[in-house]
This record gives sequence, C-alpha cells and structure tokens, in this order.
Amino acid sequence: MHHLVEIWFNWVRDGGYWAIILLMAMESSIIPVPSEIVIPPAAFLAAQGKLSLVGVVLAGTGGSYLGSAVSYWVALAVGRPIIARYGKFFFLPEEKVARAERWLERYEAGGIFFARLLPVIRHLISIPAGILRMNFALFSVTTILGAAIWCSVLAYLGNQAYQVQPDLLDPQHPEAMVAFIKHQSHWIVIGVAVLAALYFLMLKLTAKRPALV
Repeated sequence: MHHLVEIWFNWVRDGGYWAIILLMAMESSIIPVPSEIVIPPAAFLAAQGKLSLVGVVLAGTGGSYLGSAVSYWVALAVGRPIIARYGKFFFLPEEKVARAERWLERYEAGGIFFARLLPVIRHLISIPAGILRMNFALFSVTTILGAAIWCSVLAYLGNQAYQVQPDLLDPQHPEAMVAFIKHQSHWIVIGVAVLAALYFLMLKLTAKRPALV
C-alpha cells in the first residue's frame, strides 16, 4: 500500500490537473484510491503556486463525476445479477451492494448527496443508482454537489497543511500528509454524519403514515 500511495502521490505532483481527474475518477469507481492522497497534496501544490486552488477543486469534482457516471451506466447495463456474481472480484461483495441499495431506496437523492461526503459508501453509491435506474439528471446534480463540497473541504485542509507545516509534502513519505489530513478531517466527517442523521430523522418524522382502517 505504501508503494501505491507513493505512486499516486507522485502522479499528482507530476501530472497536475489531468492526474487529479484520473485519480478522482478511480476513487469514485470500484478502484479504491483514497481522495485524501489526491486533493490535499494538489491543494498543497496550489499553495506553493504550482497549481490553482479553484482548478484543483474543479478537476477533483469533474473526476469524481466522471467515475461516478461510468459506474452508473455500467451498473445499469450489466444489471444486478452480474454484479452480484462477479462483484467480489472487484471489491464489490454482494452484501456491500445490497446495503448501498437499501440506503438509496430509503433516502434517494439525499442518500446520493450525503454518500458523496462519507467514507466507504462514497465509491459504492453509483452502483445501486444504476441498478435501480435512478433518474440520471438527479443523480448527476446530487453527485456533482456532494463531490464539489468534499473536494473543497479536502482542498481547504491541504491549504491549511501548507500554512501549518510548509515542508510536509514529501514524495518519499506521503503517509505524513495522509496522517495530517485524516487527523484534521475526522471532525468534518463527524459533522457530516450528524447533519445526515438529522436530515434522515427529519425524513422519518415527516413521512406519511399509513391511514388507519
């Protein structure tokens, strides 16, 4: 894993925006590339004047949407039986897909939006959206909004990392940057989870109750 992280880290450094798009597309598909080793280092480079912070967020959002859209259309085309049978070979065991399906069936557009802001489920949610044939325009809007917010948060943390520790970006030891970002971002993830819980509680409380016979 260290070797992979180092490779992805160097891609961001050497490939700029195109590398960000590619890696974030992978992150939003079945390839488990952590967004924490893509956007924060890119924002760190932007703080050094080598990239634009806005460009980093746009490239990250575009890559996230690209990977999500591809996953959506592939899932729609092949269907659930194929994914259930062969998904385990692509980090998609059937129980994970089923859990993501239940999440989407219950929360629909809000589920897509908040899934883009939460670890683990973020790279899975496009699969059930395709299987369940969710409206693609609605899927696109919620995916882009969620991805833009998440990329903005990570870009902010990368910029803050530069302000706090300008020598933190070391291609030979990328774990230092990853550890810093994870330490800073866990409070944001907790905040997102709380907002999501409040949103879903509101849905439950305002749901129509079956009429008494």
